[in-house]
Amino acid sequence: MEAKTVTVADSTQLRKLGNSDLMLSPLGLGCWQFSNGKGMIGKFWPVMCREDIQQIIKTSLEGGINWFDTAEAYGGGQSEQLLADTLNEIGGPLAGQANIATKWWPAFRTADSITATIDVRIHHLAQRTIHLYQVHSPYSFASVGATMNAMAKLVKQGKIKYVGVSNFSAQQIREADRVLREHGLRLVSNQVKYSLLDRRIEQNGILDTAKELGVAIIAYSPLMQGILSGKFHKNPALVKSIKGPRKWTPAFRNSGLQRSKPLIEVLEQLAQQYNSTPTQIALNWLINAHGERVFAIPGASKVHHAQENVKAMKFTLTASEIEMVSHVSNQVLRSK
Repeated sequence: MEAKTVTVADSTQLRKLGNSDLMLSPLGLGCWQFSNGKGMIGKFWPVMCREDIQQIIKTSLEGGINWFDTAEAYGGGQSEQLLADTLNEIGGPLAGQANIATKWWPAFRTADSITATIDVRIHHLAQRTIHLYQVHSPYSFASVGATMNAMAKLVKQGKIKYVGVSNFSAQQIREADRVLREHGLRLVSNQVKYSLLDRRIEQNGILDTAKELGVAIIAYSPLMQGILSGKFHKNPALVKSIKGPRKWTPAFRNSGLQRSKPLIEVLEQLAQQYNSTPTQIALNWLINAHGERVFAIPGASKVHHAQENVKAMKFTLTASEIEMVSHVSNQVLRSK
């Protein structure tokens, strides 16, 4: 494949990622879909062609996205490898300076696995710097303390820059940060499911604890796997064409689509005002409703998804619009 150099990016306001010196775009690109159809988790998405992957990453870079979130579990390293290879193929200063976030898979492992497998992560990423290394979930054979001690060791060895977690509770965030402080480090981020249709972190202490400790929230599934685009409300028959298990989830049933319809209508109204789309309004709400605390990692399995992502960073909803969207969102969630 011929290498294409990316030389220009749209101006995007960068923000500091939690307790780190990383200056990142409010949106990163989630790379789960680059799993190449491998492994139980990777089979969630169909195999993508290399040309589409390159165009998606190139579009993201040109649009101002400067970081990419992947994981060991995404195809057993396939996503990491495809991401790194594609960045190398694209070349240029933007691709060269892309920030990489990846994750260690904890299931049925001890903390020793963190240090034992890091060289595999680095190999799959073609020796690129791991700017943020995250524990994919708190469910392992190791305590939070042992896990953070192992992560701190990697920082001291220079193999990763910063430590993050994913799916950690408020108490687990606090414990992780406490242990890292003993090493002169801080917890940088907690990656959790968060969107207008899933706001549990606002009630269970996760968001409040993150704000207290200076920890960034990285929202995954920020569009509720496409529900917030509104396309399934306009044409419910599209649900049948979805590949993978998400079409069987409650949000995609007729009853689920009817419940979320009032929210989609508000997103569509605002989209008309901003010459944008419901997707962009939903993402813009997410990255602005809590100051600069929340980042989001929408995926993109088609080039036009990447184009929509970057445009979501080019405007800012007003405080009253954010409040209105929040209110309707809460009404929809209470109707479940």
